[in-house]
Amino acid sequence: MLKTTLPALALTLLSLAAAFCYAEQPSLFTDDGYRNTLYRSPTPLSHEHAQTLTPQELKALQEKVANVLLVDVYRNPWLRGQFTLPEKHTNLPNSLWLANCGDGVLSEQWLAYCKQHLEQATANNKSHPIVFYCRSDCWLGWNAVKRAHALGYNNLYWLRDGTDGWQQAHLPLEHAQPAPFR
Repeated sequence: MLKTTLPALALTLLSLAAAFCYAEQPSLFTDDGYRNTLYRSPTPLSHEHAQTLTPQELKALQEKVANVLLVDVYRNPWLRGQFTLPEKHTNLPNSLWLANCGDGVLSEQWLAYCKQHLEQATANNKSHPIVFYCRSDCWLGWNAVKRAHALGYNNLYWLRDGTDGWQQAHLPLEHAQPAPFR
């Protein structure tokens, strides 16, 4: 009897432990559809609210439309009133770096930061062409497109492979500083 009871008990405990661990895993997406964790992982091929661009397509867009707004949403830790990214960051020339605006969940302060800088950069023109990006296999640009659409912007683009794809296309990058957080 002991020979059958112990394995059954062990199997039951193992099943309960696995169920508990699974239940404790955070959801990949928030209830309103933003990617919430594991930002550096494969992304969809397209976005329902934006036209997805390659670096070559972005260059063509820039030649056709002179005032395209480029928005880098790469993360930059905020600690004690300052950004604290330890390494230098580069982005596409003439970009606005809105650090952390691609996070899945934003506090009211960070949402105001993103909204204020977008309004200022577009003169509050909701039809202004905006290209969001981060790096390749990065959900931050995808989230930023979703958030901009929720804010009413309707001429949106997503550079899916971000700075990595841009660099692989032998296009220039420049050192960047994030827009001030006030």
